[in-house]
Amino acid sequence: MKTKSTGAPRHTAENTRAVRLSGLAVGPGVCVGIAYRHEAGSVSVPEYRIPPGRIDREKLRLAEAADRGSRQLRNLRGKAQALPGAAGEELGYLLDAYQQMLSGSRFLKGAENRIAERRINAEAAVKEEMDAMAETFAAMADPYLASRASDVRDIGWRLIRVLTKSSYRPFSLLPKDAVIIAGDLSPADTALLNPKAVAGMALSTGGADSHTAIMARSLGLPAVVAVEGLIGQVRPGDTVCLDGGTGEVVIDPDPDTLADFRKRRADFLRSRRGLGRLRDLPAETKDGVRVRLMANVELPSELEMARESGAEGIGLLRSEFMYMNRAEVPDEDEQYHFLKSIIDGMKGLPVTIRTLDLGGDKLADSLGLRDGPNPALGLRAIRLSLARPELLETQFAAILRASAHGPARILLPMIASLEELEQARDLLDQVVRKLKRRKDVTLPATLPPLGVMIEVPGAALSADSLAWACDFFAIGTNDLTQYTLAIDRSDREVAHLYNPLHPAVLRLIQFTVEAANRARIPLSVCGEMAGDPKLAAVLMGLGVTELSMSATHIPLVKRNIRRLSLAETARKANGIMELNDARRIAEAADSLLIDGGISPNK
Repeated sequence: MKTKSTGAPRHTAENTRAVRLSGLAVGPGVCVGIAYRHEAGSVSVPEYRIPPGRIDREKLRLAEAADRGSRQLRNLRGKAQALPGAAGEELGYLLDAYQQMLSGSRFLKGAENRIAERRINAEAAVKEEMDAMAETFAAMADPYLASRASDVRDIGWRLIRVLTKSSYRPFSLLPKDAVIIAGDLSPADTALLNPKAVAGMALSTGGADSHTAIMARSLGLPAVVAVEGLIGQVRPGDTVCLDGGTGEVVIDPDPDTLADFRKRRADFLRSRRGLGRLRDLPAETKDGVRVRLMANVELPSELEMARESGAEGIGLLRSEFMYMNRAEVPDEDEQYHFLKSIIDGMKGLPVTIRTLDLGGDKLADSLGLRDGPNPALGLRAIRLSLARPELLETQFAAILRASAHGPARILLPMIASLEELEQARDLLDQVVRKLKRRKDVTLPATLPPLGVMIEVPGAALSADSLAWACDFFAIGTNDLTQYTLAIDRSDREVAHLYNPLHPAVLRLIQFTVEAANRARIPLSVCGEMAGDPKLAAVLMGLGVTELSMSATHIPLVKRNIRRLSLAETARKANGIMELNDARRIAEAADSLLIDGGISPNK
């Protein structure tokens, strides 16, 4: 983006206003732009008494508003799917949860009760129920539940706007090179954002792995979150300089600072253009060791990005979106055609298809799922698939049929025991036998390998037994770190403690790699660690030679790999494994990043 349109900073020699703030750097890049203050739009809420004979009609108004609100969210869901990488996935999960709140939830029932018992209009009933529920959630000790207060308010105001027929277009009048300034961005608002019109964003809340941070990284937007004092310092129209690599935010900069940030931006763009020239070069270390770099993908629209980045295949294809935002579960043929389009699009490169990872806080109307008391530990992923085997049978059948069109692998998420793996393999064998009896189906000469995703400590500690019973491993470092350290990385109160370089996490990874080597099965890493050049180097030093990541991160990782010697990297990694202090481990890992450049998580 050009920066010449941002204008001169509004300060004089007598009144130098330049304000320097800092926060968490979450989105790579540097920008100079115009501040756009975003505030979640609320409207005036009418409140009046209604006669007894109008109660049913008022309840009907509420039900119709909920239905319209649900349709709006479905439209937003479609827009969210167009976002690349993990951005679409993160928004999709949250928008699906929002839709659950508009279909027979406690929230709606509470508003209905207020209409009947207090004989008040629907708008007032929604406002009262919204305030009461949000206050209850905010007071809870559990961080996950406390964070749902903002979700309740977002849905409440959406319902009120529908009832009052108030328009809401939060990003309709963005200035050129807008820098979004906000407390936070709700999933619904984020889905309305046009990334082509935005130079960057700064938020006063959020964590390094919040949905907004994931979106920013996937779209390549400079972003800083958790900027204390931000809202009170920024005026609409202010010139804002932002560095998503260092976490710096400067409001109304002086000429020298403005020149400095413009130079930083030019250097960043030059470096990114240089990365594009790596696309057709191999990810090969200085001592001749090839590392396979794959892409994480969830929609066919992302295939072009994966190919353009030089991905050597898809290391993780998420299948959840076939089930979301719909009333019925997709049948075998629909899933087959979806998967075939992905495999055909990769033109002979391998595709690893993860079976359904839904449940817990990832909800889908088509499955009738609801939040559990502890979403991260509830009925999700392979547990859900085995509890409802018809889901897994249909998915296995679709994958097997699609694999006749190109190389594919099947990956089972959240496996925690050998028994779960054996149940899944037995089910797969049954599906194979059924398909062989069908005359309308063609199966590949060699059936797809069946792999296990290592993302809970129990699986890592059981890696030896699992390795002999499956065909490959894929380590999901996001959940592995979260479950090992008992830390919710989206909770700002503890997000700083989320550390993939914690000695316990590294030892579980090392144990898994060694188990795969003993069983002579392939192993890859497909979590956030794989997309960070420094952390990817640590993984290589531990013996990992296949990494899967957001397509936008592949050039960064490849550049660092081509400047490393694997022998030296392994030596340094062995030294890291002898350390017990996370700070010293981080310092030692820094030496594996040959050139910081534009690291995604710098």
